[in-house]
Amino acid sequence: MNELTSPESPASWERVTQLDLYGEQETSMRISQICAVAVLLVVASVMAFGDGINDPKIIIRNFNSNSNANPDLSCPSQGCKDVGVNFTFSVPKRGTGILFFTNTSGKNWTSLALIEKGEPAIDITCVQVVFLNCTTKTLKNGSVEILLSGVHGGLNPRNGILNGQSFYINFAKVNGVPWPGGLQFSAHAGTVPEPGTVALMMTGLAAMVSRRKMWKIRPKA
Repeated sequence: MNELTSPESPASWERVTQLDLYGEQETSMRISQICAVAVLLVVASVMAFGDGINDPKIIIRNFNSNSNANPDLSCPSQGCKDVGVNFTFSVPKRGTGILFFTNTSGKNWTSLALIEKGEPAIDITCVQVVFLNCTTKTLKNGSVEILLSGVHGGLNPRNGILNGQSFYINFAKVNGVPWPGGLQFSAHAGTVPEPGTVALMMTGLAAMVSRRKMWKIRPKA
């Protein structure tokens, strides 16, 4: 004969207590798992932020080589290196330092591309007041391009690098992280046509348009 157990019996209370304990343990495990995931996310965010802080920095600024108004913005005693639209240079051996140049190409630069293969594009911080924009990207061949582009006209200070104007490239470290010493760069400047060339082009275009109009209105034989 089967014996029925009353809800108020000790056996029933024991089973209920076991179920409660099991439920509490399961809830506790879930909370622990959620906390662990949250901690991992926070650590990952901190590490990513830390990497951004430690990025090597490149600083580019132009100045007048014959100006003594600001001694910090002038060519050193050994002078600035004369460069054309294409030139090369390397990062100082210690991984930091300033290189001085003068644009002697005979043309105004409206863009400047700096190409290197040694520092990832995502790790480079660009600071400059010469052009409107500074972007970094990885090219198809694996090289990294630091592209300075865009100019304003008139008295706006971001006019690019004018012919005869000097500029410097400063390789700086942030929180002790320098550039790779001796890293090679190739530089390629973009230019705009000289005013005389533009006028000649416009004259030629006007002549072509005028001839076309005359051909259209010529009476047919």
